Amino acid sequence: MAPLQRRDGFVGEKQINVPEYVLEQYAGNMPFSSSLYITHIGFFPKAQFHFREREQGCDDFILIYCLEGKGLYSTSVGNYELTANQFFILPPHQFHNYQADLNDPWTIYWVHFSSSKLKDLGQEYDLEKFVQPTNILFNQKILDTWNEMYVSLAQEYTRESVGYANFCLYHFIAYFIFPANTKKLLKEMQSEDPLARSIAFMKNNIHKQLSVEEIATQFHYSPSHYTALFKKKTGLSPIDYFIRMKIHYACQLLTQRELIIKEIADKIGYEDPYYFSRIFKKVTGKSPAQYKSTV
Repeated sequence: MAPLQRRDGFVGEKQINVPEYVLEQYAGNMPFSSSLYITHIGFFPKAQFHFREREQGCDDFILIYCLEGKGLYSTSVGNYELTANQFFILPPHQFHNYQADLNDPWTIYWVHFSSSKLKDLGQEYDLEKFVQPTNILFNQKILDTWNEMYVSLAQEYTRESVGYANFCLYHFIAYFIFPANTKKLLKEMQSEDPLARSIAFMKNNIHKQLSVEEIATQFHYSPSHYTALFKKKTGLSPIDYFIRMKIHYACQLLTQRELIIKEIADKIGYEDPYYFSRIFKKVTGKSPAQYKSTV
């Protein structure tokens, strides 16, 4: 490995290597639990000089999801580039290497997962087709599910915490290997519920300042009727909900990127970083700087 190449040690990274004794106790010796389980899990933000190579592969499947930036990887069947909103799944026991792009290093979420029926798992769901870069629409639920797995394993190694994380793993993988189903369900939910569609509209325009009138007009409501319906369903006014959505996204940016406060404010539609900081503190109880120092 060249001097600048690194396996880990990135600012803001998160990773857990589940100990062997935990795997044996809560997966290896339990017929149902051994069907699918996490062995390693991690998040590397802007992982400059990230590099891994395994001549014989490893014992697990490896799923890497690129949120931002890009990287390169090689397998026994080809060389590829992975960019934002793409993922790949590497099969066990096969040569591979991967590395972050030097100029635009990737931000990745990754999971190593295994099974007592590795061959059956790969064949039943045709996982080999995901060796090549595969596009996937951004879905906040992917990150939320990853976080549930990570937090559960980070707390303690008990039957309950490990079991919960591994049950979440089924859901997590499903987002990737059944993307058409996920997309269809989301569309159906949004088409049946105008308020859900209006929330999706907010997410797609999180970088803007929207008024109640602008949102309500998109969905053929009067502002007063839309506000009443929205508050009845969520307990918040549309604008209060939109502000909290913005601050939630800002929290993610504070933990995932090396951005200054002004850049984060710009990304959620606030031209004045001081005003953004006041809103952030009102919602979270902390300033952006204080929040960043605690994560």
